[in-house]
Amino acid sequence: MFIDTHCHLDAAEFAADRDDVAARTRAAGVSKLVIPAVARGNFPVVLETCRRYPGCYPALGIHPLYVADAQPQDLGILRAAVAEHRPVAIGEIGLDFFVPGYDREKQEFYFTEQLKIARDFDLPVLIHLRRAQDTVLKYLRRFPVRGGIAHAFNGSRQQAEAFLKLGCKLGFGGAFTWPRALNLRELAKTLPLDALVLETDAPDIPPEFVGKGRNSPEFLPRIAQHLADLRGMSLEELAAACRANTLAVLPELEDEK
Repeated sequence: MFIDTHCHLDAAEFAADRDDVAARTRAAGVSKLVIPAVARGNFPVVLETCRRYPGCYPALGIHPLYVADAQPQDLGILRAAVAEHRPVAIGEIGLDFFVPGYDREKQEFYFTEQLKIARDFDLPVLIHLRRAQDTVLKYLRRFPVRGGIAHAFNGSRQQAEAFLKLGCKLGFGGAFTWPRALNLRELAKTLPLDALVLETDAPDIPPEFVGKGRNSPEFLPRIAQHLADLRGMSLEELAAACRANTLAVLPELEDEK
């Protein structure tokens, strides 16, 4: 019923109970999870996680916070891995201008090169864009791809509309469940329904009902219930719409059982 469009089930935080988490997630009605890679060395782990757990599908890419350790040859390795394994998306890629000491030039180099890979393989992208929405939009216009998901979207209404015009959906997860997230809650409530997809970013971005604990994909239905309540609609209607939105932007998922 539910699709988690962004979940790091391969992360070390799940090492002790990954099997149990996967089982609870399926029992909760989350039938598919997209597992994005973050670095070249992470590709095999992501692929193995997706082989091991039914309903898990890989995205391959180099995360902006990992480009400091990346080498240009990693792009060739990524290209070869995409050709061999045909992931559902290129990701997690993008820009992060929040963490102190970031190398903007290097981030932008790896982001644009990975957009070219997405373009060449006609794949959507999973985009990290913390404090970098406008710059990400600039490069998406310069290097057009087949849509994607603006992961953990937290920009303005104008920026949201710009991503939608470029064929992207907007990822909403635990962040909007916090009462203090007023702007994000307003966007979650008022954006067009066909703009939204669900995600957890587990083990990160825990929802309000978890507090500072580990986030988990099994919580996705509860996050969806918060969104349905905020929009004044039934959970079933919300879940069906978000699933349709996800399949529209990640069509490779539709071909899979």
